Amino acid sequence: MAREVEPLMVGRVIGDVMDSFIPSIKMSVTFNNKQVFNGHEFYPSTVVTKPRVEVVGGDMRTFFTLVMTDPDVPGPSDPYLREHLHWIVTDIPGTTDATFGREVVSYENPKPNIGIHRFVFVLFKQKRRQIIKSPCSRDNFNTRRFAFENDLGLPVAAVYFNAQRETAARRR
Repeated sequence: MAREVEPLMVGRVIGDVMDSFIPSIKMSVTFNNKQVFNGHEFYPSTVVTKPRVEVVGGDMRTFFTLVMTDPDVPGPSDPYLREHLHWIVTDIPGTTDATFGREVVSYENPKPNIGIHRFVFVLFKQKRRQIIKSPCSRDNFNTRRFAFENDLGLPVAAVYFNAQRETAARRR
């Protein structure tokens, strides 16, 4: 299990977005049949439509919340208010995918302007089927605060990919 979180530590996802955790569920994220692996690069043109996110584990009576953020947007000097929220899906039953959950914040495709951005998918196991409060804004989001305010605890799975602004030459 330690090998699973090592890329998250090297990529500073653990630290910038979430605290260290022990993965207990497998999550698969794919864009157009291309699986997301930690640190791999995707062109923004390939992530326009929402991905397929499968929860591999748990059972139909266990529910999960999925959060997708970008911690690399320019923002306030406080690094804990720098994340930009791209997607929230709650009440995803175990052994299914995000389409079986309730979309609280609709998917917003990544559009990095400058530099390389990390796009992070974090999966939380809900303690029960519960109302998840929608944040008032996509900007100045904080995954840790969101988890605390909604009594979600530590993540059970996470994966991230990198993307940067796509020039016309790169799209060809």
